[in-house]
Amino acid sequence: MMGKTLSKAMMLAMATGIMATPAAIAEGEFSANVAFTTDYVYRGVTQTDGAPTVSGGLDWASDDFYVGGWMSGVDFGDGTSTEVDIYAGFTPTVGMFDLDLGAIYYIYPDAPDDPEQNFVEVYAGASTTVSGIDLGASYAYSPEFYGETGSAGYTNFTAGTALGENFGIDASVGFSDFYDSGNDSYTDYSVGVTTSVQEYFDLDFRAIATSGLDGNDEKFVVTLSRSL
Repeated sequence: MMGKTLSKAMMLAMATGIMATPAAIAEGEFSANVAFTTDYVYRGVTQTDGAPTVSGGLDWASDDFYVGGWMSGVDFGDGTSTEVDIYAGFTPTVGMFDLDLGAIYYIYPDAPDDPEQNFVEVYAGASTTVSGIDLGASYAYSPEFYGETGSAGYTNFTAGTALGENFGIDASVGFSDFYDSGNDSYTDYSVGVTTSVQEYFDLDFRAIATSGLDGNDEKFVVTLSRSL
């Protein structure tokens, strides 16, 4: 699914397992994940005031359909400490492209009521492999973005490849656009290297930067994750 990045796309795609074995139920399969990161970064912006946090989730998938939930600690400086994401989608294959179409509901259970922080996004993405390079593009749209700031969109492009058996490298660029609020649009960049640790854990080392957004410096994030 397409959610927040270690940007959350990386946190959800790579994040690792709550200690439970996958179970097949009703022709579907459960999987779990848990991760520790030095900074939870969403579209180039820290969600934890630069501090470490733990996240985890549970997913169920059957054929081209999936549904799941994910939770992480956050720190917005207003008493908000928890984010819970609920999502569902479809992953059909059309020709050489793997598609991902779905919706995600971002929930902040202990956030102040005004302005409303919970919000919904719908998303669509496509990925393929060309000459050993994994390529992807996605777009997410919210009719009422975080903090009641009006409609917003996020466009993201990714590329990655394996470096031997245990290493991989990837890069992404994302464009955040705020259609109604008058907030400045900005761009985020990410370059990361991933590796497995004795086939039990994954390590992700990632440099993240933004342009067109005041108050956000370059960041280097390390994430240790496990999935089952």
